[in-house]
Amino acid sequence: MGRSPDLDVPSRPPTTHGRAPASERFAPASERFDGRLNAALSTAVVGIFRDYLGRGPTRARASIRDNVVVVVLEDTLTKAEKALVDQGQVEATMQMRRALQETMRNALTDAVTQLTERQVIAFMSDNHPDPDYAAEVFVLEPVPAQDGRLPVEAST
Repeated sequence: MGRSPDLDVPSRPPTTHGRAPASERFAPASERFDGRLNAALSTAVVGIFRDYLGRGPTRARASIRDNVVVVVLEDTLTKAEKALVDQGQVEATMQMRRALQETMRNALTDAVTQLTERQVIAFMSDNHPDPDYAAEVFVLEPVPAQDGRLPVEAST
């Protein structure tokens, strides 16, 4: 391919809009997105919930895109939390759940850092009581390009 007129880099096919594919811009070379990493992330998060709450969610699905990991969990509330929700104590239950998730923060971010081989720079967590879903969102540090510069998306 030809060279870009103002840059000393090879031109990219039009589908990448002049940028390297996201897999090159954000993922370490050792990562392979063949489902194993997603499964390991889901398993780790469910295990941490089980360790802290006495039971884990019944379903979990992890997704990775660029520098964001999202783990969506189903059937997360304990029997006691479900009873509180059924009695109209939704806000009290969600406040208690937020406190519990804060205590799990380090274990969750450590697991994601270890599995992705990238530092977690932000973590967000929330629940929806009925239907019973939770989302754990992890923002990973961007991976510098081979020339040492951060991706454009990370610096704007």
